[in-house]
Order: sequence, then structure tokens, then C-alpha cells
Amino acid sequence: MIDRIKTIIEYYNLSSSTFAEKIDVPRSSISHLLSGRNKPSLDFIMKVDKAFDDVNLDWLLYGKGSFNKKSEVNNTSLFNTIENEIIEKQEVIKETDIIETKEKIININKSKSIVKVILLFDDGSFKAFNQ
Repeated sequence: MIDRIKTIIEYYNLSSSTFAEKIDVPRSSISHLLSGRNKPSLDFIMKVDKAFDDVNLDWLLYGKGSFNKKSEVNNTSLFNTIENEIIEKQEVIKETDIIETKEKIININKSKSIVKVILLFDDGSFKAFNQ
């Protein structure tokens, strides 16, 4: 769960202090969480959920589903198609593959612009690619 909290902080380009202010917790709480000293409480998780409406609570709690509620609703079929392509290939994903996939998405949906692609791995790690 700590990695998912880090993903939220990185996604919104927040510092630890700004994140703490946004969810109304002491800065030391964030420091203790990110260092592994403490685990997030239910109250902490609920504050994150309240402060970030578009973050999927199932993803935050369990790592299941999509990070962003909106992308899950709007892009489910598109991302399922891309996910299926990746699963079929069963090969190491290179940054050039990500850029090529991003270009496919842009061509499919010209009315929207992708600013960041985040890959979430089953071991809790992630890789973010900015435009």
C-alpha cells in the first residue's frame, strides 16, 4: 500500500508536505509511512479517499483495478485491448513499446491527450512515463 501512496504523490506531483496538508495529517505521519516505520490507519486511508476523489479505493486498499476511477470507466475497453496485447507477447516491456502504445492511444482518441502513463506491477512496484 505504501507504493500506491507513493504513486498518488508522484502522480499529482506533490511533495510529502503538500500531500500531508491536502489530506490533513501531520507531516511526520507521511514521513513515518514512507520510511516503513508505520502502516496507514483506516482514518488515514479515508482521508486520502476524501481528498482524491478520482483515486479508486479498491486500488488503494488492495491494488486491484485501475488507479483512476475515471480512466477505469472511460478507457476500460481500450486498456483491456492493450493489456491483452502485452499478455499475448509475454515479453519484457521496453520504454519504446510504451511510447508506441501511447501513440496508438492518441490516434484512437484524438480528443484527449495523455500526459502520463503509469504501469503498476503485481509486486507493488510501478513505472511512470511522462510526455
